Amino acid sequence: MGNLFLMTTIVDRKIVNKYLELYKANHLNVMFLSLGFGTASNEILDYLGLDSADKAIISTVLEESSWITVKKQLEKKLKIDVPGGGIAFTIPLSSVGGKKTLQFLLDKQDYQKEEESTLQNTTHELIVVITEHGYTDLIMDAARAQGAGGGTVIHAKGTGMQSADKFLGVSLAAEKELIYIVTKTEQKNDIMQAIMQKAGLNTKAKAVVFSLPVTDTAGLRLIED
Repeated sequence: MGNLFLMTTIVDRKIVNKYLELYKANHLNVMFLSLGFGTASNEILDYLGLDSADKAIISTVLEESSWITVKKQLEKKLKIDVPGGGIAFTIPLSSVGGKKTLQFLLDKQDYQKEEESTLQNTTHELIVVITEHGYTDLIMDAARAQGAGGGTVIHAKGTGMQSADKFLGVSLAAEKELIYIVTKTEQKNDIMQAIMQKAGLNTKAKAVVFSLPVTDTAGLRLIED
C-alpha cells in the first residue's frame, strides 16, 4: 500500500479512448475528462516530437502501487514514452474531504492510509473541487468567506459516475465543473469544510473536495499580502 496521487494524462483526442480503456482495465473507474489545445511554440513541439492537435486531459485519483502498474502498461502497450505519444504525471494528494469521497474516488482500488509525507509540510495547497454545473458562485462564496482569494473553473466530463450511488448514496451527472483554488496551508481545512457544508454531497451541488500540496508558487503576492 502507498500514498495517493492525482494522475493527469494529456494525449491527442483521437487516441483518448485507448487510454480510457487501459485505465478502466486497471480499475480506475472514476475519471474526469476535459479538452484542451496545445500552446507550445513550433520549436518546442518539434523538439518533443509533438504536434499542436487538440488534446484530451484525463484526471483520476490512484494509489501508489496502481500507478506503478499503470505506468508500465502505458510504456509497453501504448508507447507513451515514444515522442508524440503523450504524457502522464502524478501529484501527491494531501487530504480528501471525507471517507465516502475517498471511497468514491478510489472505487475498487485497494488502499490503506499511511503516515503523511514531508511533501505536506508546504506553505500552500491546491484545493480541487469537483461539482455539478452551475454552483461555482456558491462554492467560491463559501471559500472566500474563509480567506480564499480566487479560483479557476474547468469544464469536464466524468466517467464512472454510477459508482457514486454505491459510495455516496447520490446520483451524479457526467458533466462537471472543476474548480482550482490555491491557498495558504493553514487556511485549507477551514476552506474545505466550508465548501463541504455549503455545497457538499448532501446538497444539490454534490461537490467532491480534495487538496494537493504545492511545493512552490509564483504570482501569489496578493495572498502573501
